[in-house]
Amino acid sequence: MTPMLRILGTRRTLCDGVSRRDLLQIGGLAGLGLAGAMVPSSSRAASRHEKSFGRAKACIFLFPYGSPSSHETFDPKPEAAAEIQGEMKAISTSVPGLAICDHLPNTAKVMDQVTVVRSMTHPYPLHGLAYAVTGIPTYSPDLETQARDSRHWPFIGSVVDYLEQKQQGRAAEIPRNIGLPWLVNSKTDNPAVNAGPFAAFLGRKHDPVWTDFDGPGLKLAPKNTESQPKQFLDPNGGTTLDGRFTFSPAAPSVGGEVKSQPIDDLSLERLSLRRSLLAQFDDSRRRLEESPAVQGMDHERQLAWSLLTSGKLRGALDIGQEPRKLREEYGLTLFGQSCLAARRLVEAGGRFVTVFWDCYGQFANAAWDTHQYHYPRLKELLLPGFDLAYPALLRDLSCRGLLDETLVIWMSEHGRTPRLDSGKPGAGRDHWSRAYSVALAGGGIPRGKVVGQTTRDGGDVLDCPVSPKDILATAFHLLGIDPETTVPDLSGRPHAIAGDGKVRVELLG
Repeated sequence: MTPMLRILGTRRTLCDGVSRRDLLQIGGLAGLGLAGAMVPSSSRAASRHEKSFGRAKACIFLFPYGSPSSHETFDPKPEAAAEIQGEMKAISTSVPGLAICDHLPNTAKVMDQVTVVRSMTHPYPLHGLAYAVTGIPTYSPDLETQARDSRHWPFIGSVVDYLEQKQQGRAAEIPRNIGLPWLVNSKTDNPAVNAGPFAAFLGRKHDPVWTDFDGPGLKLAPKNTESQPKQFLDPNGGTTLDGRFTFSPAAPSVGGEVKSQPIDDLSLERLSLRRSLLAQFDDSRRRLEESPAVQGMDHERQLAWSLLTSGKLRGALDIGQEPRKLREEYGLTLFGQSCLAARRLVEAGGRFVTVFWDCYGQFANAAWDTHQYHYPRLKELLLPGFDLAYPALLRDLSCRGLLDETLVIWMSEHGRTPRLDSGKPGAGRDHWSRAYSVALAGGGIPRGKVVGQTTRDGGDVLDCPVSPKDILATAFHLLGIDPETTVPDLSGRPHAIAGDGKVRVELLG
């Protein structure tokens, strides 16, 4: 007997004969927002730097929240005074004349694959995640925890998703914009979601599709602050081989409604019934196909169905399929396994994957925000995890023939003060945005290059200043998107997708 699916409620119909109840029901199944889609202005093909335009098929964006110190990563100052240099020294790398922190011996071996920008600079020494990853022109502290504030601009991954969905007219089998390991700042004692990695005025359907991770923490992380009431078993310090990534049912990734993985009692039969309903609606939808609302709905419906049923997507996230040896090379830490999952996602066809080294347990002074216990945290937690995962990711991509077509960006909000505060427990460095470092590799980036230099104390840029907006513009260019493309806000005003950022020829191979 063929099962019947009934939708109860009023039979009030729209002008095309489709009931309002049916339309709302279908919208609910796919997590649809029925706001009109916004159309970008035409993106012109890049007339300059044509050789590098579109070199990257995918991007892996590594974001260490809280901001690493350049002195203890990519711009050590071994000749500076002790209060500048700090406890750590410098070591040589695979690039003659290029030195990095001596606690990064594995990273030193792959620097011939990397371009380091030592001359990053901007005017906001704040936790401006949103300033770093969007084109927003100015920033203030109140914006950081207001993820849906109307003043925000869209995340780079959301722009990629929006423009390519417009061009292709359909959802991708692997979502174009994925965030790992979980919704930012959702695992702390103060879970006010950080602004930045959201679609802003492009609409929530272009937010990242967020994962979650079920592996436990194994190592007691050093304190963040002296007054911290308890310490935490941070999975970034160590986790088990059994840890797995899933699509988070709590993440507002598709219109704020759809769950990102099948719920326990949602059988394949029920899914098929839902799909049958959507198929029935297609006949009526064709009469509305010029409507922006229906076009937007169609995208979300496709994405919802993909998340619910795609074996390819679930398989790409299944890091358990990888050999134990490779997983250990990445490091059995949350960041290491997230980097491995990111590689699997781009290998499967993902376009933009972001890995956040996020806060865990306590929000204040967490992750790389080392105002206190700077050296215990660097030595015991932060640098060891980075020094396994980052070089392993570059080697793995290279061995698979993917590095030349995958842009890998390591970038945070700002840097840290050149002068060490030894009066704090474990010492500390505070926020500093006048000079800091980022690292880029693959996808059209030169190999073994240093861009810019800083003063003897690392506190100011001497030459070739680069802004985070320039990094965004260059990334768009390498991904085959003209960075001068504009998208409209809710009032229809056009905004350049990289703000005032410019493609930097120094970063093109």
